[in-house]
Amino acid sequence: MTTDATPSATLPGLRETKKQETRQLISDVATGLFLAQGFERTTIAEIATAARVAKKTVTNYFSRKEDLVLDHQDAFIASLAGTVSGRQAGESALSALRRAFTDAAAGTDPVAGFSGPDFARMIADSPTLSARLRDLHDLREAALADALADATGTPRGEIAPRTAAALLGAVHRTLFQRIQELTLAGQDNARISTTVIAEADSAFGMLEPSLADYATA
Repeated sequence: MTTDATPSATLPGLRETKKQETRQLISDVATGLFLAQGFERTTIAEIATAARVAKKTVTNYFSRKEDLVLDHQDAFIASLAGTVSGRQAGESALSALRRAFTDAAAGTDPVAGFSGPDFARMIADSPTLSARLRDLHDLREAALADALADATGTPRGEIAPRTAAALLGAVHRTLFQRIQELTLAGQDNARISTTVIAEADSAFGMLEPSLADYATA
């Protein structure tokens, strides 16, 4: 029985691995083309040809052209809500998010905005990517509002968690933009990290009068 079961148990894993490899290949090839010739000027057909796959294969893996670039978007949208849901005992939402951002900045995490000058320039030069990034910030804030509602026992959609999420989301959005600005100004990640950690301390501190004890675990 062990011999018969092993192939059937292994094949789904192999298929999933192959899918992930294909997805990563397409993303890597697309990113190379976008950096070389610009996002707006690169077509899906060109990406498919360069990756040696069918055009439909590209669109099956990536429903939007922007998804080929912003491949951390799921983690990005969930990041703030996940931090609140996983906050430590006695820790407020503000404290948890402040700590998480400091850790992300110290680790130059791409989800926090560390992308390198070429990538940052590609985003800045593309109206499509810039618009999609704004959408992702909005989606992240909405997910945070739901997490704050759950954390405080408040019905989702009510004004208090939405307002708190807007304030906390604004700080994160501003810090993300700051990282991009400093990247485009030619600063390296180590210097940017030091700068934004200090600036984050000040920015989050501005919210303490209203949110210091909000959504404490």
